[in-house]
Amino acid sequence: MDLQLEVFVTVVEEQNFTRAAEKLHMTQPAVSQYIRQFENDIGTRLLERTNKYVRLNKAGDIVYHHAKQILGLYTNMQHLIDDLIHQTKGSLSIGASYTFGEYVLPKLIAQLKEAYPDIEPSIMIGNTATIADLVNRHQLDIGIVEGRFKDQSLQEEKFAKDDMYIVASSNHRFAKSGRTITKQDLQDEIWVIREPGSGTREATLKMLEEIGVKPKHHVYFSSTQSIKHAVEAGLGVTLLSKWAVQKELKYGDLKIIPVQGLPFRRVFSMITKSPFQTKALEVFMDIVRYHTLLYMNDYS
Repeated sequence: MDLQLEVFVTVVEEQNFTRAAEKLHMTQPAVSQYIRQFENDIGTRLLERTNKYVRLNKAGDIVYHHAKQILGLYTNMQHLIDDLIHQTKGSLSIGASYTFGEYVLPKLIAQLKEAYPDIEPSIMIGNTATIADLVNRHQLDIGIVEGRFKDQSLQEEKFAKDDMYIVASSNHRFAKSGRTITKQDLQDEIWVIREPGSGTREATLKMLEEIGVKPKHHVYFSSTQSIKHAVEAGLGVTLLSKWAVQKELKYGDLKIIPVQGLPFRRVFSMITKSPFQTKALEVFMDIVRYHTLLYMNDYS
């Protein structure tokens, strides 16, 4: 691997030559020399330096973006070669959208570690758009995302269906009315919705379009957990996966609001960038396929 790239990326991420040197087990002058030589080779200055900080300039931002991809490709290549001569082990970077990542993935990681203790998973939870972008840039080995997926440069495998319901606080007027909830009721209600880029937001907007409802009032949150807290407090209603509200439904904090045309059904997909898969990735994907079906049966 090109050491100049590794030194450059480390300096950028540590924002300090001394901290980068400590992380790389090098001297600070050696790190400075690598950066000077790298900038000479590129033909322009990449970093803005002061006594307080080290920052990327515009050229540096371009180089950093590509350097991360190159290093990610190198790491994946090394894992593939290692797989040819060693047993299943090594690092595995996994990204997941919030619903799957918070409510299903922890059980799958436990299964993975029990069966393959030498695999070292690292997990990132984010919205669908963020996870897809990181997979595309080789920063994640695999992403598990929800909803429709359009990026043709990524390999996609649909593996599970997810039923979504409108839920409200058990004290909400919808939960106590005992009558059929109309489109006008839903339009007049405050809707608590996820941020742009979220698969849950996409599903909510699609569901509202399908049942012909145009809400007058919206409130936006950046996580499923905060949405649940807001709805429990009586702020309004929301559309969530049944996986995400199992505990709240069990203890009566939230109630499913029966609405004609629901549940809304979406799919979960596994996305990868490279057509080549390490053994660690292969066994994880097998666990996702098999154990997700078991958990879905548990929740039915």
